[in-house]
Amino acid sequence: MAKPVRGLRFQPSGGSRAAQIPVGKKQRLTIERLANDGRGIAFLEGRTWFVVGALAGEEVEARVLGAHGKVVEARTERVFSASDLRRPAPCAHAGRCGGCSVQHLPHDEQLALKQRMLAEQLSRVAGVEPEEWAAPLSGPEFGYRRRARVAVRWDAKAKTLEVGFRAAGSQDIVAIDECPVLVQPLQPIMSRLPAMLQRLSKPQALGHVELFSGSAIAVLLRHMAPLSAADLEIFQAFCAFHEAQLWLHGEGEPQPVDPDQALGYRLEPWNLQLAYRPGDFVQVNAGVNEAMVAQALEWLAPQADERVLDLFCGLGNFALPLAQNVREVVAVEGVATMVARAAENAASNNLHNTRFFQADLSQPLSDAEWAREGFSAVLLDPPRDGAFEVVRKLASLGAKRLVYVSCNPATLARDTVELVKQGYRLKRAGILDMFPQTAHVEAMALFEAS
Repeated sequence: MAKPVRGLRFQPSGGSRAAQIPVGKKQRLTIERLANDGRGIAFLEGRTWFVVGALAGEEVEARVLGAHGKVVEARTERVFSASDLRRPAPCAHAGRCGGCSVQHLPHDEQLALKQRMLAEQLSRVAGVEPEEWAAPLSGPEFGYRRRARVAVRWDAKAKTLEVGFRAAGSQDIVAIDECPVLVQPLQPIMSRLPAMLQRLSKPQALGHVELFSGSAIAVLLRHMAPLSAADLEIFQAFCAFHEAQLWLHGEGEPQPVDPDQALGYRLEPWNLQLAYRPGDFVQVNAGVNEAMVAQALEWLAPQADERVLDLFCGLGNFALPLAQNVREVVAVEGVATMVARAAENAASNNLHNTRFFQADLSQPLSDAEWAREGFSAVLLDPPRDGAFEVVRKLASLGAKRLVYVSCNPATLARDTVELVKQGYRLKRAGILDMFPQTAHVEAMALFEAS
């Protein structure tokens, strides 16, 4: 029997494998251009680097956050040669907090970046350009966020409670005493929250905290074990001082400590009040949300005798203003609790020409009973996955006009391909600056039947 040979190393057929770059390594890079998500792109030794906080033309020192294959993710540590576009970061936590990744760009440049991202997706994926580009829909670049989730974690080894926002590229928590994008009513709560949580006797029972600002201010605590009477008293006193509701989320659904309290927000131009509960989806930017609804109605141009379909209706954010202008609104949502909440919102606002249905909107609409009568116009506001199955059957509903509100230009472009196949043309498109200081792009598109 042959003696085994030890110590041999066999290479894969593709040649030698490059050594992986360790997390934390620092590298000097020249940034060539910006990626669609606002990160700088650099090329070095056959690898592509995506660098948070870098701009085209800059020379930077970047710290590796992670690497896989030929792709390296990193963040800017130092800028040796700055772009003329760079501005000082408005937030003291820039570069550590993972929230606002493009705040080193002036706001007008942020809008231009988002416009390019949308145009590139429509051109590259769908091969189309709108007949008309709409001006960006934007509002104040700071003090806009009316909802925030605060991370809370008990470090048993260090016996410390960490409170803040998630760090860029990791699960670390960055202590935050002030957040420039939060609405003003939430700022004092945010600054005093860590000290209050430190006083609780069972910090290991804490999950996270959510802050809300609407028709009322609210604080929600996610907890993994029941609160002691003393801890509950501390929390109640904190909320009373800030004139905020207290909601607790243990097992089951979130509940207000005072059962008579309710949350909501107003759509002032339409004199509407919409109720919601923590966990429901609401747009975090109130000003841009109102402008978005107004623009959607303007583009859709609903007539008094028309029947209109609202898909992915949520709480009724579009359906209720639409109902003030048309004969009937049929609104459809995938989450049953949201359907019930939207129907309650319609009733509380004395709108009786709306019908709400629950349906799986990842499936075709052809068998839905509510779809058989057809519609003059359709509005849809899907999640990031888009609405591919829905748009495949939209032409069969007879709608001549369609407004598509998107939170992901890639899936909007994909769905545009299908709409063009059905005979719709892209009449108008533009970005919605729902999240200033981030590279997140929302968009609106108007399609008309040819």
